[in-house]
Amino acid sequence: MASGAGTMFFRVIVFSAIVAVCVAQPPPRFNCSSTSKCGSLIDYIPPNATTVGDVMKLFDVKHLLSFLGANNFPMNTSSSFSLPASQKIKIPFNCKCENGTGLSDKRPIYKVQSGNTLDKIAEITFARLVTSLQIAAANGIPDPNKIEVGQELWIPLPCSCDDVEGNKVVHYGHLVESGSSVSAIATRFNVSEATILKLNGIADARDLKASQVLDIPLKACSSVIRQDSLDFPFLLPNGTYDYTANNCVLCECDAAKNMILDCKPSQLKPPSQKSSNWSTCPAMPCEGSNLLLGNSTASGCSTTTCAYAGFSKQTIFTNISTLNTCPGPEGGPQDNPNSASRTGSQGLKLVGLVVFMHLLSFGSLLIQ
Repeated sequence: MASGAGTMFFRVIVFSAIVAVCVAQPPPRFNCSSTSKCGSLIDYIPPNATTVGDVMKLFDVKHLLSFLGANNFPMNTSSSFSLPASQKIKIPFNCKCENGTGLSDKRPIYKVQSGNTLDKIAEITFARLVTSLQIAAANGIPDPNKIEVGQELWIPLPCSCDDVEGNKVVHYGHLVESGSSVSAIATRFNVSEATILKLNGIADARDLKASQVLDIPLKACSSVIRQDSLDFPFLLPNGTYDYTANNCVLCECDAAKNMILDCKPSQLKPPSQKSSNWSTCPAMPCEGSNLLLGNSTASGCSTTTCAYAGFSKQTIFTNISTLNTCPGPEGGPQDNPNSASRTGSQGLKLVGLVVFMHLLSFGSLLIQ
């Protein structure tokens, strides 16, 4: 009897351990089915005081200007700028969809140091943005307790590239703070509670947990960037900026400017990389006008703007758009049916109604 009881006890312990492992194994957190890669953001709270450069190195962020823009830091901030342990910052990274979920595109890569365990790497170094089981699964590690000094590990950050409710968005991995609520988060980022619950597979808003990483869809500034542009889709949420077209163009997204992407020449030189065949930035005129990229003119109720439309290996595309703000029959702005835009031999048409619809959709948006 004693032997039988011992055997039964052992089976219960083994079964419980198996169940615990199964329950602990996290499901894919961000749904993602897009065939295109995209830019994403995720929160990070350094465990200790650090610098911009050290955080960029940890997350394999290659471009200082992109890091600064994601956090709306001054453009002259250096990589040696100090960051306190308590400061939440946003990490920009590229996302790729696979098997119905989104993960950072094979970055960042972390090299195991002496004294590291997967638990410490996940919970301390990367501030619970991932779990040890997710790191193990992403790197094909059969035993999470066995890693070696110098071993390189891919840290699979959660992300997505999917449209949400028919809108282009920037998916932002928001680290939930203690005492927060779904309603407070929804208000802060101007997203409905229902959307947050659905995206994150949360049945009851009361199930929200501190340190949970939530998928928050930030609406992006409206733009006319071409699908054949090398930076498509170039999406920026409110309160951010970034450089594109080999650093030749600076773009900003500001709700105060009706959530329309605002781009202008950056005054920077192209990077000295093999991937860029430009020694200097090309001219950026709008064909058929005297306007240059970022310039606009107003006449009566009409405003004509030279907007950024993307770039190729040879040129930077521009786009003329005209917005008629005269009150229409119903008291609102009218579109200009003669408004059009061109980019060299490849013409792009942008009717004023399109811009007006963007204003209606995004003009009142204020993302804090």
